[in-house]
Amino acid sequence: MTLTELAEKIHATAREKGWWEGERNFGECIALCHSELSEAFEEYRKFGMDSNMMIYIGRDGKPEGIAVELADLLIRVLDMCEGFKIPLDHAIFVKLAYNATRPYRHGGKLA
Repeated sequence: MTLTELAEKIHATAREKGWWEGERNFGECIALCHSELSEAFEEYRKFGMDSNMMIYIGRDGKPEGIAVELADLLIRVLDMCEGFKIPLDHAIFVKLAYNATRPYRHGGKLA
């Protein structure tokens, strides 16, 4: 499955579940992406990088863990890109090609 096909599948599910009724707010979508990163960080704070806790089932049967929260982030990004018709797949290849031309650590950045 290509990235575009995955985005289409994710977006179709989001539409089916009612998340795209009416117009979506781009800023709110970005904030929801931030929230998934924060949730991944909270999982890290609880369990560190314990491979047994990267994916686990919570008390209510819901998958939890760092890997799950990062999956949620990608799901939100791909849904948003499909919904707003953002050409993410093309942008990734453009950015990878550019990054290949950059100097080591972008000229001395520390982090």
